[in-house]
Amino acid sequence: MSVLLPAAQAQESVRIGYVNTERILRDAAPAKAAQQKLEAEFSKRDKELQEMGARLKALSERLDRDAAVINDSERSRRQREFSDLDKEFQRKQREFREDLNQRRNEELAQVVERANRVIKQIAEQEKYDFILQDAVFASPRVDITDKVLRTLAAPK
Repeated sequence: MSVLLPAAQAQESVRIGYVNTERILRDAAPAKAAQQKLEAEFSKRDKELQEMGARLKALSERLDRDAAVINDSERSRRQREFSDLDKEFQRKQREFREDLNQRRNEELAQVVERANRVIKQIAEQEKYDFILQDAVFASPRVDITDKVLRTLAAPK
């Protein structure tokens, strides 16, 4: 018992905080700004892909509808046209996803970096010994996520 008592007393003086990273990436002002920036940056390409998809669907429907009344060479030409457009659509869709994911990762890395600076600043100012970002459970008593969100929302 006397061996455990000093360890228990030492633990009482340790100050621990918790930050919900998911909430930071979803609710923080810089995260929302990054999302808006990405939407603006990729909206034109997204619209072009949607239009291309609609053209592809219309071509497919026209090909199905007219298949019985057109000759073999016309059907082959239309199928080739459809196939070429479909390949281009798939390529552009893949490039769009890759570019979007890369830019999203870049933007989120900046948000995480800024959030980590804020967390460190709060930890130093308020004398925390540990700040945990991933936990199975964290009591609301040690959750400092709202402080981090408020600090991130404040002008630099």
